[in-house]
Amino acid sequence: MPGDAHVAVLGAGAWGTALALSLAERGDAVRLWTWQKDHARELAQDRENKRFFPGFPLHERVEPNAGLAPTLAGAKLVIIVVPTPAVRGLLEQAAPYLAGDAPLAVASKGIEVDSNMLLSEVIESVLGPTARPRSIVLSGPSFAQEVARGLPTSLVAAAFQMDAAIRAQMSIATERLRIYTSDDPIGVQVGGALKNVIAIAAGAVDGLGFGHNTRAALITRGLAEIARLAVAKGGDALTLSGLAGLGDLVLTCSADLSRNRTVGLELGRGRTLEEVLVSLGHVAEGVTTAKSAYQLSQKLGVELPITNAVYRVIYENQPVDDAVRGLLMRPPRKERDTRPPRKGSES
Repeated sequence: MPGDAHVAVLGAGAWGTALALSLAERGDAVRLWTWQKDHARELAQDRENKRFFPGFPLHERVEPNAGLAPTLAGAKLVIIVVPTPAVRGLLEQAAPYLAGDAPLAVASKGIEVDSNMLLSEVIESVLGPTARPRSIVLSGPSFAQEVARGLPTSLVAAAFQMDAAIRAQMSIATERLRIYTSDDPIGVQVGGALKNVIAIAAGAVDGLGFGHNTRAALITRGLAEIARLAVAKGGDALTLSGLAGLGDLVLTCSADLSRNRTVGLELGRGRTLEEVLVSLGHVAEGVTTAKSAYQLSQKLGVELPITNAVYRVIYENQPVDDAVRGLLMRPPRKERDTRPPRKGSES
């Protein structure tokens, strides 16, 4: 590796900034890209991301940039941390500058609307099949603030080729940021995407004043439907018992720092979606993922009752209490359906 090789972090929101800080703390030079030139100037002048992540000074090894060419030139690792709807466009712009051998890690969590592609599939559709062996998915229970504060956090790096996952593990891990590897990027991506949708539902039942019993049941049933979709996409149900499944789901459904839970909480309290998103000030991936997951479930014939209820609340203006009532009135059934159906069996 050249002596000046650096890590390129594409996306200067809260999570991208937190990862940049963690990488810089471990000794890496980091180029932090934002699509807004004025934002890049602010980052360079203030040495703090006052727009999206105030209170955490930028490390001296973090170099803000608004140009993809200088950000990507010579990068030993590229990490994509932009909202899911922006991933395809970013890849199209970045393609001429991406080195053919640099690992490409996606730390965004979602499913592309209309194409219904996982982000690894978006990468391959834009960059071609040669990008598949070097593509990595980074996911797990992780709030940006806690990573930036150096609180112990565990993530999973998943790839179709284990050597790529191991390479990412060695490039990102610190004493406080533990990275596990996985060979199931499909399951990891489905878990990371749908947990945001289930978190909206969890927030909604809290906003309606229901108790811990209700939330625990919703998380459990949510995990079951995430596993069903993962298996239908070719993933491993066991992956969902790990960091990118159960771990991320419990965190996002239960903690006050969760944006997606906050969206559901305020909807349950009677606020409109527009009001909630304006006051939030950040992207809540579960809002768009509710649509893409609904579309994908219809396409694959997979039953996702909680996800479908969130979709109806957000996109069909169904009242939250009506959606919850619809879930409670579903016909009784055996709990064995927590196990994803084998291919060819009924869901």
